[in-house]
Amino acid sequence: MIRINVVIVTVIGGLLAAGPARAQLNVEQIVAQKVQPILPEKGKGGGVAVAVRINGKTEFFNYGLADLAANRPVETDSIFNLGSVGKMFATTLLAQGVKRGELSLDDPVAKYVTDLQRGGDIHRVTLGQLASHTSGLPRVPGQYEHWHRGDYTFPDFVRFLNSWKADPKHEPGKQYFYSNAAMVLLRVALERRFNTRFATLMHQRITGPLGMSSTALPLPRDLLGRAVQGYGPMGKAIGRPGEESGVFKWPSAGQIYSSSRDMATFLAANMDELPDHRPMENAMALAQKDVFDVNPHFKQGLAWQVVTGGNLTIIDKNGGLPNTSTYIGFAPQQKLGVVILVNRASHRPTAPSRTPTSTDSSHEPLACVKTTCINSYCQKLGLTRFVFQASSPYSSAAGVTTSGPVSLTMMLFS
Repeated sequence: MIRINVVIVTVIGGLLAAGPARAQLNVEQIVAQKVQPILPEKGKGGGVAVAVRINGKTEFFNYGLADLAANRPVETDSIFNLGSVGKMFATTLLAQGVKRGELSLDDPVAKYVTDLQRGGDIHRVTLGQLASHTSGLPRVPGQYEHWHRGDYTFPDFVRFLNSWKADPKHEPGKQYFYSNAAMVLLRVALERRFNTRFATLMHQRITGPLGMSSTALPLPRDLLGRAVQGYGPMGKAIGRPGEESGVFKWPSAGQIYSSSRDMATFLAANMDELPDHRPMENAMALAQKDVFDVNPHFKQGLAWQVVTGGNLTIIDKNGGLPNTSTYIGFAPQQKLGVVILVNRASHRPTAPSRTPTSTDSSHEPLACVKTTCINSYCQKLGLTRFVFQASSPYSSAAGVTTSGPVSLTMMLFS
């Protein structure tokens, strides 16, 4: 079984344990040593693409199979479904618009999505709240509209938003609730503001300027040949390579696909290491800035998670679907970043009430719990490991104690 939490803990923990000088020399050895034990056993699908950004240079490492049936290996240009890691493209576009004076984080979403002007509490939701998971909206509309069956078309989505009512526990700007619905609505608002399809905006303003030619929404025919086959946690193939999944069924609401090479470029820009793209990097810095305190060690930016302990800061984001697990993160002071793309769902020891669905299953880091896991890193920080929400995502953000796949990286960069 692939356990993505182990991948990230061991890969980056190993790099930092080696020290700055040794890590530069032994990156390949460290990554190979830590990734190999968690690769699927022979005859089962799944592989890992890793990009490590260290001291201004990027190295790529690939393991396992992109497609078991075709015996096709994972490569640096293999294309993965990013899951929730793709949310940063919308929030980067938002931050760019703010920096250019084209819109404001405080703008009501109904200012641009005029379909919502006849609605109720959605009038009080701002673009910044959508981008920081503080809108009060549920993870997906079906958690509010329990009667609804099937996927959501755009008219269904508008109906839900206009009927949605806040309450004291779901008040815009007051609580943190991870919401895919909010991020989809942000895409719609950006499209309306610029009168341009989201995929075109993303290409014009981010992926085109950065030369990210393997990043797309949806995946075009000429890139399908490099798309990986996705697998469930037990190695069963799920869907077809490049196939969209999820409850939102209109073109701009789909999942973004990319390669480790492209995401390493996106990572380098977010680390402020591409001097030819200063305006974009300035917008990315705004997106990384924390705007809401979830707990003393976890603050929410615009999609980015800002996790701190002592004098250490990690800025990161994870993603997960039933057939993919993804991560991007970096430690600014240590100038170390990593991208990890896996074409297999993480096998997580979640509570019985929490199982992967067709919606994004990348649970947000919420609280520290005592554990013996990776004690050397935890003790160095004076912290325990971070965990992910396992109860209903439309519930309180406090007191969660079950573990999940990715933001254990809190203590990896120590």
